[in-house]
Amino acid sequence: MEQSKSLFVHRSFIHFWAGRIATTMANQMMMVAVGWQMYDLTHSAWDLGMVGLAQFIPALLLTLVVGQVADRFDRSRVLAVCLAGQLLVTLGLIWGTLGGWISREFIFIASVALGTTKAFQMPTQQALGPLLVPPSILPRALAFNSAGAQFAIIAGPAIGGFIYVAGAQAVYTVCSLLFVLALVFILQIRLAPSATIARKPVNLQSLLAGIHFIWERKSVLGAISLDLFAVLLGGATALLPIFARDILHCGPWALGLLRSAPAVGAFTMSIWLTRHPIQRNVGKVMFASVALYGITTVVFGISTYFLLSLAMLAISGAADMVSVVIRQSLVQLETPDDMRGRVSAVNSIFIGASNQLGEFESGMTAAWWGTVPSVVIGGLGTLTVVALWMKAFPSLARRQTLT
Repeated sequence: MEQSKSLFVHRSFIHFWAGRIATTMANQMMMVAVGWQMYDLTHSAWDLGMVGLAQFIPALLLTLVVGQVADRFDRSRVLAVCLAGQLLVTLGLIWGTLGGWISREFIFIASVALGTTKAFQMPTQQALGPLLVPPSILPRALAFNSAGAQFAIIAGPAIGGFIYVAGAQAVYTVCSLLFVLALVFILQIRLAPSATIARKPVNLQSLLAGIHFIWERKSVLGAISLDLFAVLLGGATALLPIFARDILHCGPWALGLLRSAPAVGAFTMSIWLTRHPIQRNVGKVMFASVALYGITTVVFGISTYFLLSLAMLAISGAADMVSVVIRQSLVQLETPDDMRGRVSAVNSIFIGASNQLGEFESGMTAAWWGTVPSVVIGGLGTLTVVALWMKAFPSLARRQTLT
């Protein structure tokens, strides 16, 4: 209770936290609707994967730009503009669905637009949070923020799956209302004068500073690249519509629950880690959690029982949360504030590659080899990455503490 009280004193942080929950829930609901609608239109695993690629490409192309924006301008205002852009995309999806002319191509265009707004949103969001609380309670704030986001990831897909019974337009309408709510919260954030970002001249050195910073810190590089390749190979999110309909023989409600399951595990683990932070054998714990992620992916791939599949996704989410907490802690604790935007932009590319590019990889391999072989081979690939990274980054494997 004392931890929560100390956080609730900081009103701007609470507005930021509430806005992130609303935004995350809206995005999760939208991805359920977009995935099911695309599969209804095309019945193509390739197209499901292309939705992820369409969201990733803008982030990749804009990496150096978004980091500069996050470090040179008021981060709360940048975040508000990003949310307004996502609201416009959602309104476009409502228009297309109600008009009956929504198509594969329109969904791809909407995905590119979403990817562009998220390219600016993610590093700005990561860099804004530490400005809203004193350094002494930053770890608590990060844990509290992660718990809220995981709750939204749990609730969003489940709610979206059930609402989809009334049509995709119903889901998109609720998403638009959540984006409006998020905007209201974000616009109430007030940064202290000391949090003003200095506007230094832009040159090649400043553009590449985030990349150079991560490259020089091998533990950070090893942690974020491990997450990149593990989730890139082992993720199966893009294929969940196929599993729900064709393998588990369920409907949109099941898709919502399947998408929520990893977040249920992650939320549970985040609560545990808030009370029992990782203090020893950080490297070994991280590698073990990623290996568990790979194992659960293999079991999920071969499962034909809904409850078993749901359980494997939940365990995979819990394992991934351990990796996420370690990686984020390393990045936040070792990065000075005036570089957080640029470092967060590079980190966001790793996250985006593991998620959106991972969805493309899943769709592509499923189109080549079949859905089940694609997921099983991906899980085995994750285990291979763990073994290779333990040898490539021995200092990370031996690391005892986060500081």
